[in-house]
Amino acid sequence: MTTDTPRDVWLPIPPDEIAGLPEGPRYLFWDGGDAGDQDFPGDPADCVVYVVPYMKRQPVKVRPLREMRRLQVVQTLTAGVDDITARLSDLVPGVRLCNARGVHEASTAELALTLTLASLRGIPQFVRAQEQGVWRGEFHPALADKSVLVVGYGAIGEAIEDRLVPFEVARVARVARSARTTERGPVHPFTDLPALLPEADVVILSTPLNDSTRGLVDGDFLARMKDGALLVNVARGAVVDTKALLTEVESGRLTAALDVTDPEPLPPGHPLWRAPGVLISPHVGGPTSAFRPRAERLLADQLRRFVNQEPLRNVILTTGPTDET
Repeated sequence: MTTDTPRDVWLPIPPDEIAGLPEGPRYLFWDGGDAGDQDFPGDPADCVVYVVPYMKRQPVKVRPLREMRRLQVVQTLTAGVDDITARLSDLVPGVRLCNARGVHEASTAELALTLTLASLRGIPQFVRAQEQGVWRGEFHPALADKSVLVVGYGAIGEAIEDRLVPFEVARVARVARSARTTERGPVHPFTDLPALLPEADVVILSTPLNDSTRGLVDGDFLARMKDGALLVNVARGAVVDTKALLTEVESGRLTAALDVTDPEPLPPGHPLWRAPGVLISPHVGGPTSAFRPRAERLLADQLRRFVNQEPLRNVILTTGPTDET
């Protein structure tokens, strides 16, 4: 990277807090700031690598994209990149979009198991009883001996299975966009879902949001789930048809544990808040103490690769001429 070319790298973590950043780029801190262009750390036209602010709403994340006319890399700190792919027309050709594979697997898989266990074992009821000072013993199902279906068997799906194994589940079935074989067994394509859903006691969603998964969990999907089954969503809210889910949980036929919802944030008064058998967490699969060290390691490695003109990790796509405005 020569000194007469744009070399700005925008980071949402202060650069002096990231060990191992390579020399060469000019590192500028921007975590989304306040409304208004005046908070940009430099001229967006000089930015060559844009690391997207974490835990910000989509309008904040995409705000500088149209002005980044020399941009070469967009690096998200999320596993999903749907906020950016929805605005590909704002990007110049040749931009590599990379996700944060390797950053969120541990935290998201932990939460998937937490939601599953809490829902099955009745933890929300116990918390409410504690608040009332009531000792209320109840029978609840265990995760042991259950059949679990993981829909979206990427890095997070694999991490979820890692954590399911010690709980003595009877079976883990895996589904992804295309079929393949793993050391643990086959991964089925989405087309096998109609046959797999009726056998699952727990269905865990960890799939990315894209055109093929938006609304995947619709009325037909839910109708194929067995009576009393639990749906756990740590993917994206729009993977699930909220109206169809409400019909099932309000009838008592299914239960659900949701870290993500559609709409999101879930507004006050929304029927999901009071739906029976529904446990909701506010999209907290990623933001834990595990995030920062993994995010910093990813950024240091990715930027070393960029400076040394080596292949980048986690490239989801490269924009072409058809994506240009």
